[in-house]
Amino acid sequence: MSFILFISFFILQRLSELYIARRNEKWLLAQGAVQYGQSHYPFIIALHTSFIISIIAEYFLRGQPPISWIFLVIFLLVLLFKFWALSSLGKYWNTKIYRIPGVYPVKKGPYKFLKHPNYMEVVCEIAVIPLVFHLYYTAIIFTILNAAMLTVRIGVENNVWADVRD
Repeated sequence: MSFILFISFFILQRLSELYIARRNEKWLLAQGAVQYGQSHYPFIIALHTSFIISIIAEYFLRGQPPISWIFLVIFLLVLLFKFWALSSLGKYWNTKIYRIPGVYPVKKGPYKFLKHPNYMEVVCEIAVIPLVFHLYYTAIIFTILNAAMLTVRIGVENNVWADVRD
């Protein structure tokens, strides 16, 4: 039962993020935003969808392992950090890369201290979420796949903002 509650919460969280991203996308486009990195975005969707499928599959293939309360607490702490990062970006947050000409990067919240706090949080999520139920294969495989994806993603984002002076 704890797995069903956890995975349902996780899926609802992801769906709510997509809803917020879509709402923010409309606002960004209305402000004249330009989208970048469209070619890699379908791979991000595939990665995150496969991640959820892998969690469910490994959980049942491994005989429904018990919950790890320590990793659940770590996940909740990572989630708090995520909310801080996303709320700091406000309407500028999106799952896609947008830039409004003439607008500078957000420099509040964790963005005062870190260049890409949201991506740091995603790295932690991909590693920690499977460990809540001892799903080591999913944790390892998707940590590696996510690292490759973020290498591309952060490279594109850094190029988008390269001409902006802090």
